[in-house]
Formats: sequence, structure tokens, C-alpha cells
Amino acid sequence: MLRFGTAGLRGPLREGPDGMNVTTVSRATAGLADWLRERCLGGGAVVVGRDARHGSAEFATATAEIFTAAGFPVTVLPDPVPTPVVAFAVRELGAVAGVQITASHNPPADNGYKVYLDGGSQLIAPADSEIEKRIESVAEPVARETVPVSGGELIGRYLERVVELPRLLGGPGERADLRIALTALHGVGGELAVRALAGAGFTDVHVVDAQFAPDPDFPTVAFPNPEEPGAADLLLALAERIDADLAIALDPDADRCALGVPGPDGWHMLRGDETGVLLADYVLRTHPTDPLVATTIVSSRLLSKLAAARSARYAETLTGFKWLARAGDGLVYAYEEAIGHCVDPSKVRDKDGISAAVAAADLVALLKAEGRTLRDELDSYAVEFGLHAGAQVSLRLPDQAAATVLVAALRANPPSEIAGTPVKFTDQAQVRGRLRTDALIFDADDFRIVVRPSGTEPKLKCYLEVFAAVADRADLSDAKQAAAQRLSQLAGFCRSLAASGE
Repeated sequence: MLRFGTAGLRGPLREGPDGMNVTTVSRATAGLADWLRERCLGGGAVVVGRDARHGSAEFATATAEIFTAAGFPVTVLPDPVPTPVVAFAVRELGAVAGVQITASHNPPADNGYKVYLDGGSQLIAPADSEIEKRIESVAEPVARETVPVSGGELIGRYLERVVELPRLLGGPGERADLRIALTALHGVGGELAVRALAGAGFTDVHVVDAQFAPDPDFPTVAFPNPEEPGAADLLLALAERIDADLAIALDPDADRCALGVPGPDGWHMLRGDETGVLLADYVLRTHPTDPLVATTIVSSRLLSKLAAARSARYAETLTGFKWLARAGDGLVYAYEEAIGHCVDPSKVRDKDGISAAVAAADLVALLKAEGRTLRDELDSYAVEFGLHAGAQVSLRLPDQAAATVLVAALRANPPSEIAGTPVKFTDQAQVRGRLRTDALIFDADDFRIVVRPSGTEPKLKCYLEVFAAVADRADLSDAKQAAAQRLSQLAGFCRSLAASGE
């Protein structure tokens, strides 16, 4: 049977209990309904949404009809919607649960069932295992009752909130006109993102036409994830052609956002850590009273230094927004290096690519009015806090089990040095005072490596960060070159891990 992983179910479209199909979705919904009733939440409102993947419409219908037959009033969002709209709707309505049918940025043959509880936060333990037990006891057939589509006004309310973010977060200041290139990567966020940007004052938006309309086959990309090599090529080509100020890539369900910027060697995509610290500083300018910012154990250490310098509290969680959204009271911003950003946690307690896109556009407009760019801002951080250069090595494997096996082997025989430098080894599966996670950390004076299996894809992920002091801007070029060489050495070590498992 498919197990609850990252906030719910995710797997290949195929028959049987180990695949995403109507039977799997029906049993999951019936089990979730039973679990809610056991906690005296029966009869509470439920929100159901879907993306545009193969099977999504059928799965969303089954989910809504089963909840309705079980006595829950159900709001079924019309047409395919971005995942953050569902997270917003759960919180906005005070619903007891929300379900979004989506596999986010997984390959075309996958789909998923994402669950929101606790005021619009992702499902976490022990609820996941408790719901699994209820699913296992579900008897066939599961009762269904037709429910009409509704909830279109919630999309409008979400849009109104996103449009307001520049005033709430960016504060006063002159803003220059921007030209923006945008891709939806064949997903469901394109139209709403363009509307949100226009409502916030950014009307000069050019889209990648070949990737704008939802298409469950994702014909122009090998993997529909802005982080994957080549996925943003059409976007960057468009940005260069129109002389844009900013490039924005959403993933297929629009809960992630990646930014592209021009540089001396042409356009390139920023890393999630770079966008993360930029948006954190943007948000903190209008939150002077004891704000909290958060990121995860695999993200850059730069946010902790920025938070201290901006009189903000800092929290570090396990990977995933199911933990980040629960980082603590006063949370104003959270991000994960995998291009997930939460700029408005009071309304959307999950990553939200559309609100992040609007916030990023506003930040670029503020900087442009001052004659500065995102690259200038990042260079300023390097001088203020030291250079933090990062990279990720993502090794695709035959299945998720293979990644777990590789991590287990490394745990059993960890190296005492990497790239000629002694390292301190920490096994996050044994750290006390923190929920355990299958991740290994190697710390040295000038670098840090985190190794973990992906929770959603058959990959081994290695997160690299190199640190270097920078005296002034004149030293930056040499520091960046040295950091790039060091990252290349560390990446070689990571790739050797996959070779050792063959």
C-alpha cells in the first residue's frame, strides 16, 4: 500500500494498492474521514482541489463525494488550482481538512493526495500513521454522494491577499517599472500568477507560450521541476530576448518559485538559498517586533546570520514545510532550499510560489529604483556575513529504496575526511531533542555537506555549502572562484557515493 510520506500520498498512476488510482484515493478519503470523526471533527468543513495531471479530476471527484457521503460539508474548488490556494482556503474557512490532488513537480506518470490539517498545515506524524491504520480497515465499496462544484470566490479572496503583499511586506519606497519573464512549466499557476502580478502593479509580463497552458504530459521538459538542468532554458531565453529585469519559474502546482537574473555571463537561475535570504530580508523590513524566520537543516547557514543582524529570531527544522509552518510563534517567513518560500504564513501555512513571485517582483522593483539588483544585494551579504556558496548534487537512482541503502552504508562507515579536510560527522537519525530524520551531516571549517534520500523521488540528495571570509568587494571575485573550485571537489565526493553503490 502507498504510505503517507510528504504530507500524504504520492506515487505512479497504476492499478493496485501501491499505485495512485480511484480505489487508492477512495480508501484514503474514507480512512481520513474516519480519523477526523474519531477526533470529534465529523461534520466540519473540508476543501478539495486538484491540479491538471492525469487522473486529477477523477480523483478529486471521488474525494469530494466520499467526504460528502460521510457527512462533511465539502467545498470543491472549480477547475485546476494551485496548491497554495487549497492551503489558503482551509485556513480561510476554518476547515477541518483539505485535500489537494497533485504530485507537484514529479514526472508525468505520477499523481498524489496532499492533506492539510491544523489550520491549513501539512499532515505530520503521528497523524499520518494513525490515518494509515484507518485506511487499512476501510471496507469496500466506499459510499459516495454527488456534490456540486463551489468555492470560486475563495480564489478571488486568495488573489486579493496576494495583491496586497507589496504594501504589507515591502513597505513605502519608490518602485521602478519591471519587465518580467514567466513560465508555468505546463502547470496550473500561470494564469493566476499573471493576474496576481498585474494586480500588484506588474503588468509588463511575458510568458513562455509553449509552457503556459496546463499539460499533464509536460512535453517540453524531461522533469517538470525548475531545479532540474534544462527545465528553465526556455524561460531564460525569453528573458534575454525581451531584456527582462526578472525571470520567474513556477513548478506545476505553483507552490514553488525559482528566480532568474541577468549576469555578466548571461541569464542564470538563483539557488533556493539565495532567493531565500533575499526574501527574508525583504519581509523583515516591515516586521520590527520580535519576528521569527525559519529554514531547514539542509539549507544555508546564512539566514541565521542575517536574522541576528536584523534583530530577528531564527529557527531550524527538519526538511519540509510540514515542519517549517510549525517553527514557532511569530513566524513571518520560512523557506527551504528546494525553492519553497512562505512569505505570508498568517494566511498560507505552506510554500506558495505565486505570493513569492509577487514579493520577489516588488523587491526587484524597490532595488531597481535605487539603481541596484538582486546580484548587488547578494554581494552585499557576502561582504557583511562572509561568502556562502552552495550547490546541490542530486543523484537519480532506480528507486527510493536505493537511496536509503546508500545513506545506510555511509552511516555505517562515515569518512573521517572529505577532499583532504577532517570532518565532524553527525547522524540526524540519532540527534536527541529533535525529531529524527534520515540525514547525515559532515562539518568542516570551510564547508558543510548534508546527505539524505529524497522523500518524494528516487534520488540521493547532497547539499553543499562553502564558507569564506570576504574583506571587501574587491575580494569577492577571487573568493567566488575559490569557492567554485571547492564545491567541485565536494561534488566529486558526492558522486562517488552513487558509484560505490553500483
